[in-house]
This record gives sequence, C-alpha cells and structure tokens, in this order.
Amino acid sequence: MTIKSGYFKTRLHVDLSSGRCERQKLSDEFLEQYVGGRGFGAKLVWDHLVEHNFQIDPLGPENLLVIAPGPLTGAYLPSSGKCSFVSISPQTGVYGDSSIGGTFGVELRQAGLDMLTIVGRAPELSVLWIDEDETRILPMPELAGKSCLEAEGLIKERLHTHDIKVAVIGVAGENQVRFACVNADWSRNAGRAGMGAILGSKNIKAIALRGHKDLPVHDIRGLMREAETAFAYMRNHKYFKMWQREGLMMVMDYASAAGILPTHNFKDGTFPRVGQINGETMLNGYKIGDSACFGCPMSCGNLCLVKQGRYVGTVTEGPEYESCAMLGSNVGVDNYAAVLHANQLCDELGMDTISVGSLVGATIEGYEKGVLSLADLDSQPISWGDDAAIMDLIYKIAHREGIGDVLADGARAVIRRWPEMDKLIVQVKGLEQSAYDSRAAASMALAYATSDIGAHHTRAWTIAKEVEQGENWTDEERVDLVIYHQSLRPMFDMLGVCRLPWIELGLSEQHYPRFYSAVTGREATLADLLEKSNSIYNLTRLINNRLGLTRQDDALPYKVHACPIQTGATAGKHIPQATFERLLDLYYQKRGWDADGNPPAEAERLHSAC
Repeated sequence: MTIKSGYFKTRLHVDLSSGRCERQKLSDEFLEQYVGGRGFGAKLVWDHLVEHNFQIDPLGPENLLVIAPGPLTGAYLPSSGKCSFVSISPQTGVYGDSSIGGTFGVELRQAGLDMLTIVGRAPELSVLWIDEDETRILPMPELAGKSCLEAEGLIKERLHTHDIKVAVIGVAGENQVRFACVNADWSRNAGRAGMGAILGSKNIKAIALRGHKDLPVHDIRGLMREAETAFAYMRNHKYFKMWQREGLMMVMDYASAAGILPTHNFKDGTFPRVGQINGETMLNGYKIGDSACFGCPMSCGNLCLVKQGRYVGTVTEGPEYESCAMLGSNVGVDNYAAVLHANQLCDELGMDTISVGSLVGATIEGYEKGVLSLADLDSQPISWGDDAAIMDLIYKIAHREGIGDVLADGARAVIRRWPEMDKLIVQVKGLEQSAYDSRAAASMALAYATSDIGAHHTRAWTIAKEVEQGENWTDEERVDLVIYHQSLRPMFDMLGVCRLPWIELGLSEQHYPRFYSAVTGREATLADLLEKSNSIYNLTRLINNRLGLTRQDDALPYKVHACPIQTGATAGKHIPQATFERLLDLYYQKRGWDADGNPPAEAERLHSAC
C-alpha cells in the first residue's frame, strides 16, 4: 500500500557513543501499520529489545529513546501539537512513554523528520542540535546544574538564535531521578515514566531544533473543510469559554465534590479547603494570561504570577489539575501561591509533578504513622500543609540529598527501603498513580491496573462516566469502557494530536480518520485506525511480558482494596479484591489474552513480521 503524503519517510538515528548521525528511509509498510508517535516508538523499542535479547538497562547507553510526532502533528486541525517520547522506563523497568504538547513536535516535522531515535552516551554533557538537514552533537558542559529555563536561554545564546525549539532536562534529569521529565516551551513536559532520566543517562542536556520545511498534505482543501467543521463545533460548545478561562483547573471543584480528589495521600476524596486552590482562586488572584499548544483553540494553559507574600515573583504556566491536586490537596497544602511555587520548582528542576506529589504525600503519612523516623527524614520533620518543608523535600529529591536520594528512585525503591510503605504508596508497576481516586469507580481501578506504563489516567480516563452515571454498571460494561479507551487513546498518540477535544468537548472520533485520509491520501475508517491502535496495546503488553511482568503486576495498590475513602461523597468506597479479580478475568477474556495476561501468538507474529 502506497502512502501518498503526510510523511517525510525519514528517521534520524543518532548514536551518541560513536557520534554517527544517520538519516534512514521508512517503508510504506511501516508507516501504514504503525502510523506515528506511540506506534513508531513501540515497534522500534520491540525490535531493539529483540536485538538485545530483552536485556537492557534503562539507564544504560544501549537503551533506545524514540521521539516521534505523528502524521497530523503540525497540520491545520484541532490540537495537533503532540509528540511521543518512548523507551524502556527507568522508573518501572518496562515499556514507557510520555507525550509532550506545545510546538516541539511540530518543529521536528518541519526539520523533515518523522522521528528521532537516540542510543549511546555522549562523552560529556552535550546538546543535540538538528538544524534542518544538519545534525551535530555540541559539547556544553557549562550547562551542568542549570535549570530548564536557564539552560534553554544559554543554548539559544550559543546558537545565536531564538528561532528554535528546545527540549531540555533539569538537574533531576542530570542526576537520573527516575521520574525526571523533559521540558519544552517553558512549561510543557513529557512528564511520566522518566524520559528525562534517560536523556541524563545519555549525557544529553537538550535537543535543539530548527526547521522550515512545508509539511506534506495530500488534500489541503479537504483537510481545511474537515478542520473548520471541527473548530466550529468546539467554538460553539457550551463549555468552550470555561475551558479558556480555567483550563484543567476547573476539575478541582468537580473532583472534590465527586469524592475523587486525592487528599492527604489518598486518605480522603474531598478537600475541605478546595476553594482556596481552585480555578476561581486562580482567576481572581493569580492568572495573567492564556497559553495553548499548536493548533489548539481550547487554550487550557494558564499563565500565573504570585504578586505578594513568601512566594512573590513565582511565575509559571499552570498548574493544571494533576499538578494542583498532587502538590495541593494530596499533601494538605491550601495556599495557591505555594502550589504555584512547587509547580515552578518541579518544572525548573525537571521532575514529574504527579510522582513528586505522590512520594511527598506518602512521606508525610509515613512519618505521621511512625513508619518513617525523624532520622529517616534527615532530622527535618514534615507534616500536612507544611509548604516550606515540602519545598525543601522537592529540592532534595532533585539533588539526591538525604532521604531525597531514596525518593528519587521512585515508589519501588522506597518500598524496598521501608517495606511498610507499600501500604501507603499508591502505585502500579512502579508508577505513582494519577490524581483520580479509583476507589469510587471500579472501571478506573481496572484501567490503572492494566495500564501498560503503570497507574496513569491518560491510558483510560473512565472515572467521570462511571461516577456520573451511578451504580448501575455491569462488569461487562465496565470492561468494555476500559478497553475502548485503551484502544482509542493510542490512536491519538499515533496521529500526534491531543485527546482533550474528544474527552472534554465531545468532538467525535469520526473526524480523525478523515483528517488522516486528507493528510496521507490513504483512505481509512475509524475501525481501521482502532485496529492498528489496539495492536499497539497488544505490542506494549508483549514487551512487558517479555520483560517479566505477569498477572500479579496488574494489581491494585493496597489502599484501593483495603482502605475505604474516609470522607465526602464517596466515603466508605473501595474495590474488594474479589471484585477486581472478576473484572480482570473478564478483561483478559475480552482482549483475547490468556489467564496470565499474555496476548495470542498471532499478535507477536504480526509485529515480528513487519
């Protein structure tokens, strides 16, 4: 099958150890089957693992990092600014990926590339500089210890231009904190699964891009017609203006009222002082502007400034809901200025706010319950809402100082050091859970447990539908909902677009095959794309199983089945272990996996043949 347009059919492969930078052609068969983004990454990671007999140290030079936008990235259509970072995660030891918005992926395409792959390790701290058709590895040891924003500025000075895009790591990435992220466009992050730690292990402080190439589009007029229909729908949606006003911060009130807001390390689902850290508080005292990713009319980013008090001068884009919940209610902080400062600190140091908020919350509860001693905390006590102590702990994690050195290695390392912390840390497969309390919705618990990268909400965000529609759900309905989300959401990452127009404004998924067909010239239906998307979920499951994961790893955190929610609308709710096991059996059955969660043999044959 010929792909008529939509791709440059080019991969840039960089071996940092040898210094070789090589552009390789991509076959139509590969483009057809794997589409882009997460699909490209999963296939190349699988092939690389096969080549290395599934023996790869995630922080070793042999680990492959794939950076891939999709064929729709940068095209004229809603929210087309996404790019995937894919590798074996240093946080979980298995398959990992994280997507980044903004404009970095668009610039990568304008440099004439469908993906960038990196192996090896540079001899000293360096910047990978891609100037359209030229690629260089620039030693810049002077960037050591610099914050993300400062490093980006110094790189632009070195290259004598501000007309570039930079993806950069902070001190956390340099120190290989296992949940270090990659920062671009000031506050956009590939936040989960430790992609920043991988760059740090490769001695790459940043990737800088400059490109001016036109993107290939098969049917520009057809694309514009379809895009205008989608844009018009979004503009006319009843919640569109609210999204522009508050962005994801509107979820704070919703989650607290619904009883699913992580509070005091997932002890409660409701935060009594949520009004002090919600969207209205942001609008009334802190917001100074909007920001948006490429092509997005929703403009869900909020530019905020602290104008007085201890944190005066703090300025950041955000926080969005996940960051506000995990750095606010989950650690008992009710001061919005402190939440903003913690968010800025994580961005500048280059760390995932979800993992940081989870580990800090678990540390506070561990100390409160006597699992952690004052000596464990370096003789520095910490309590709910103690923002000064929380900031100090965030700094120590990034710099691997004291207890921060243990926390920097993530949930599993903490549990190895203090086994009783297993009852306090909310994680799956080593990835700390996102900011939705799944005890209120069995479908969300199943989604977290079966997620290929660990407990992350973007794999299948089913909780709102289940909570809003009440108790009358059958097991089959819950399982079908999870599988549909897990089949649809890879499609967005493969195409290089954001999921928010669909999940938040109800933009029909039927638009996306029409976008794809207009851009590539390859006719496709939604069923066609979902089939490819679902095959990627099977592939990442194959990767994880070959790396040693079994049914036992599709497990709920201790709190979810053993500790009912204490207060609020969902008080008393939890997921009994027997209920979960029944859902998991049905989930495996409907996916066509065996009783231990192994996909059928034909799934492996499909990906081995391409």
